[in-house]
Amino acid sequence: MASQNRVLFISHDTVGPRMAGPGIRYFHLARVLAQHASVTLAAPAGSQLDPSWPFATATYTIGDWPSIAGQVAATDICVLPSAATYYFPQLLDSNTYRVVDGYDPLMAEWLASQAHREEPEMLTDWQLHATLLHGQYLGGDFYICASERQRDWWLGLLEANGRLNPATYRADPSLRTLVDVVAYGLPPGTPRATRSVVKNVWPGIGTADKVILWGGGLWPWLDPLTAIRAVARLWERREDIRLIFPGTVHPNPIVASMPNHNVDARAEAERLGLLDRGVFFGEWIAYEDWPNVLLESDLALSLHFDTLETRLAFRSRVLEYIWAGLPIVATRGDATSELVSHFDLGHVVGYGDVDGVARAIEVLLAEPTTCRAEQFQHARDMLAWERVAQPLIDFCRQPYHAADRETLPFSVGAPYYQGQLDQLRSLVAGYENGRFMRTMRRLRRLFARGSTL
Repeated sequence: MASQNRVLFISHDTVGPRMAGPGIRYFHLARVLAQHASVTLAAPAGSQLDPSWPFATATYTIGDWPSIAGQVAATDICVLPSAATYYFPQLLDSNTYRVVDGYDPLMAEWLASQAHREEPEMLTDWQLHATLLHGQYLGGDFYICASERQRDWWLGLLEANGRLNPATYRADPSLRTLVDVVAYGLPPGTPRATRSVVKNVWPGIGTADKVILWGGGLWPWLDPLTAIRAVARLWERREDIRLIFPGTVHPNPIVASMPNHNVDARAEAERLGLLDRGVFFGEWIAYEDWPNVLLESDLALSLHFDTLETRLAFRSRVLEYIWAGLPIVATRGDATSELVSHFDLGHVVGYGDVDGVARAIEVLLAEPTTCRAEQFQHARDMLAWERVAQPLIDFCRQPYHAADRETLPFSVGAPYYQGQLDQLRSLVAGYENGRFMRTMRRLRRLFARGSTL
């Protein structure tokens, strides 16, 4: 029965009390799938896993295959981030059904995070990075991603790696059985306050202040300086606003070492006279306290630059703003700003538009708190984890191998012309082994002798 299928989620990010977007995604997907299958969530060593969760848990060490091999051998279906194929290439040789989660556009993020380096130095690492990522295109039976934009990206990547071929197309001309959308979702219900985490706790932020939340990290592709400058514009006429950055130190040490805007953002806030007055920085909020932060905030920001990462991103923190009913000011260009527009959840502004952000903040703070309640509830209904995870649920109930993994005469992931090359090599080998080629070799030897006389 489908409910007896064993599903192993391999999270590449920390899971536990302190989680970022990827860890939260795998926690909730495991929670939802546990209603349909026997689920284990494996997370990197150092994760704080709770035995009361409705699924089994395990830890592993990145790059140490024996630490995860037993879990892989004991499962039917592996759900893995695309990065897993380069620190565990052995996954490609396992007998499991493999679901590759491509919601995190790794190459786009890597290019954005390394853009400060000199090109020759960057090129060497890029070549290695591209080579290591190659495995993600070869070994998947089913690929999931967070938006239709990402799906188009993945279809292009898979076509370039030979996965869009007669076998996969014949199996399903829509290719939904190869690549489908499993967006970032929302927990059931709405958040509940349990205690004060920001107001009257952070020095300088009181009950009557208006809290503007920047929910995620300050990565190179994001634009926190525009947020700070917009608050400076408003500070001239209302000093009750408080912009908070509560997540400047990522709980995953590997991710925490990435380039970011932390230093520049603090310097800008200090230059404008707003540090610890109108702009505040924290390290990271425990996951259990995150609902309290959301409910203590009055509106939220999601600002970024015009980059490839923007085109492909699906910003998990924006989904949490929606969960809490927080009006949103978002830069246009990514899939989550389209959600803000589609459901009328706030204002969408242009890239680096300080005045536009300031105006949007002022307008949204003037609205009654219940002004957009109906729109937020509609969005919550459409974005529930149980709803967005349905393609993954369907696969795990009735898993299958990708149509091209067993039927094609050449290796999956080889260039599209590989089959023709294999046939040509076979034909040449036949000639080499035949009478015609033996005769030609004799003639060649005779001509060679004649030329030396």
